[in-house]
Order: sequence, then C-alpha cells, then structure tokens
Amino acid sequence: MYAPALPLPVDPLLPAYVRASGGVRLRFGAVGARTMRLEVAESGGYRARFPTSHDGRCEAVLINTAGGMAGGDRARTQIALDPGAQAVVTTQAAEKIYRSQGSDTHVDTEIAVAPGAELAWLPQETILFSGARLARSLSVDLAADSRFIACETLYFGRAAMGETLLHGSVRDRWRIRRAGRLVFAEDLRLEGAIEETLRRKAVGQGARAISTVLATEPGRLDEIRAFLAEETVFSEVEAAAGAHEGFLLIRLLGGDAQALRRALVMLLGHLTRRALPRTWSI
Repeated sequence: MYAPALPLPVDPLLPAYVRASGGVRLRFGAVGARTMRLEVAESGGYRARFPTSHDGRCEAVLINTAGGMAGGDRARTQIALDPGAQAVVTTQAAEKIYRSQGSDTHVDTEIAVAPGAELAWLPQETILFSGARLARSLSVDLAADSRFIACETLYFGRAAMGETLLHGSVRDRWRIRRAGRLVFAEDLRLEGAIEETLRRKAVGQGARAISTVLATEPGRLDEIRAFLAEETVFSEVEAAAGAHEGFLLIRLLGGDAQALRRALVMLLGHLTRRALPRTWSI
C-alpha cells in the first residue's frame, strides 16, 4: 500500500491561511521542594496538560487536538526551566505526518535549561505517512551544570497497514549548546524514495523505525553498552552507544516499529531510573 508521488507545484495547492499553525510555550520553576508551571501559553489546536506527579518533578503532556499534521502545517514548542527546576515533557500520543500536496510540515522545538535544572524531553514517536514531507528542528541551550535527556523517534510508513514510504521528504536538524558553545550538531536528510534509501547497508539496512537518545550521562557509557548487549529486548533491534562532548548518544534501528518501541521503553527507564510518563503505556 502506498501513495503515489505527486509533482511539487510551483505554488502551494492551498493558501497558507487555511493551514494549521500553533504551539505551546511552557516555563517551569522551583517552588520550595517542588517544580511548578509558571507560564503556560497555548495557540492553535495545541494544548498542555499537567498530570499529578508523585515526586518533585512537574510533568507536562502536549496534545495536538487535530490528531495529526498535513503539508503546510506548523507547530512550535518552547520550553524553559528556571534554576533548580525538574520537569519531564512528553506527548499524549504519536504524532502523525500525513501525505503532503507539496508543502513541508514544520515542527520546531526550542528548549532552555537554566543552571541546576533537569529536563527530560520524551515525545512519543512521529509516524510518517507515504508522501509526507517533514522539516523538524530541535534547538537546546543548556547551562554548564544542567541535566538533559532527549529522545526522538521516526516510523517510516504504517507497517500495520502494509504501507511503505516510496516517496517523501525528511529533514531533521539538532543543535545543542552547552554554556553558549555548540557541542552537538546533526542533520538528517532523506528525499525521494526513502524506503529504497533505508534498505542500503550503509544507511538503514532495511530499518523502518529509528530512534535517537541524547543524555548528559557520558560516564555511563560502559554501563549502557553492557545493558544493550545483555538485555534480550535489544536482540530485535540494532543498538549502539557512544559518548561525545559530555553527552551519551544512543541509536536504535529496527525493521519492526513495535520491537523498537519495546526496546526504547526499556532503555529510557534504565537511563532515567524512573517510570516513564503514563501516556507511554497507553
């Protein structure tokens, strides 16, 4: 099952004013022994909800009430943590990127973590429909002693529907700065016949799902490598870990999206030493 490629029009098929645009802006601060939300701004069809937490952290769940994004849609998430704050931000469900008629779907995330603060940015997976065009960016500014973990996952096509990504576009840009200095920069770009590209041994070797985890835990590299080698759940995926510029970087590749998700849940629980947000178990 697939959507045939569409020629890219010179002008968008739909004007910009009928496309969805919105986002969420959050600021967290330490109030006594707990972290509280200090600012919440919502626009378009995007909302934030705050489940009750049983420790000092504040948990936020981002919701796209539209249920997905189409070509030309834009979403912007801004998260700021004041000194000493602790928060985890996730999403209610997987984000679906629908087939585009020519325009890119833009998803931008901007994060600032102040001294002594700790943030876990753990959105659930992004599912690319055949013909989708995604332009995504993650920009993070960290203080010298702040702690941070991020996880982003892409599913290429809806495996349960027998769909393959014969045509589409993915551009994923990461920029991480520590004390104002750029310490991690990465750009992923896949264009055209994405499934065919992912079948190449030097690219994905048939992967249909990929996940990147970045954490300020470089001293745990040997422990994480042993964990990936010993736990049976990782036998269903390709997994590797490395350290660079004070960060631990972990990659997961899988031909089966659900197998990769099982491995990712195990990995994130081990890394954070805490239960994942409840939306991850739904």
